[in-house]
Amino acid sequence: MFKHTAFVALLLTQWLHYPEPGVPRLPDGRVDLSAKVPQTHDGKPDLSGVWQTELETPEMIASRSKDEAAKLIVPGDDPTTFSRYFFNILADFAAADAPMSASTREYMQKIGERKAGNPSGLCLPHGLPQADLMSYAPFKIVQTPTVIAVLYELDNNFRQIYMDGRSLPKDLNPTWGGYSVGRWEGDTLVVDAAGFTDRTRLDVAGHPHSEALHIQERFRRRDFGHLDVTITIDDPTMYTKPFTVKATEILLPDSDVLETVCNENEKDGTHLK
Repeated sequence: MFKHTAFVALLLTQWLHYPEPGVPRLPDGRVDLSAKVPQTHDGKPDLSGVWQTELETPEMIASRSKDEAAKLIVPGDDPTTFSRYFFNILADFAAADAPMSASTREYMQKIGERKAGNPSGLCLPHGLPQADLMSYAPFKIVQTPTVIAVLYELDNNFRQIYMDGRSLPKDLNPTWGGYSVGRWEGDTLVVDAAGFTDRTRLDVAGHPHSEALHIQERFRRRDFGHLDVTITIDDPTMYTKPFTVKATEILLPDSDVLETVCNENEKDGTHLK
């Protein structure tokens, strides 16, 4: 899984580094990531830019099994640094306390025995919340007053967040990326997403969800270079209560997302069930 995506992350450092106009800069020319939040013409925080999930804390990195992690490391791609929630969406819970239904626990036991869990290893879309938590591939936000587009580098996937006041439809046709509507609460963008196919997984470990999954994301741009995200997952079919995880997205200035196609030169599928 990681061998293909690692090359993508490494290539990002080879982008044009074209200086973006209007960006606050320090005397040495570097982008001032602590500068104030930019505003749109209508006075809302401008979330536009290329973002990538912040790497894990040193404490969490040190706690991970070095033997297992070493098997996955390739140049430019070190999974020991990835968000804990990308690997395990229930990382904040002890195993006995995780809010999984009996059927979810049974499912996780079965895929653990088979050592297979995440369909994205077969080049299928990650879906949410994985797309919010990928430390190895960036995404680009393009913001307008009526719709916010999210362009994911991985697999050229995209997402539209409708900002025109509409509500989530009552009868949604399940899709890989779901359907998203947003609104502003002060300086925080609140997004409700639903209508997901149950073929995606919440994390790399393979925690499942049903088509009843509802996700609420809260995006707050703390300063020019940091976007804080709170993700609440609610699926009464598969989990006994809603739960929340948090992440911070880091701005990648003077950069852009690249074209990637997972199935191109894909080598993992023959090794996965």
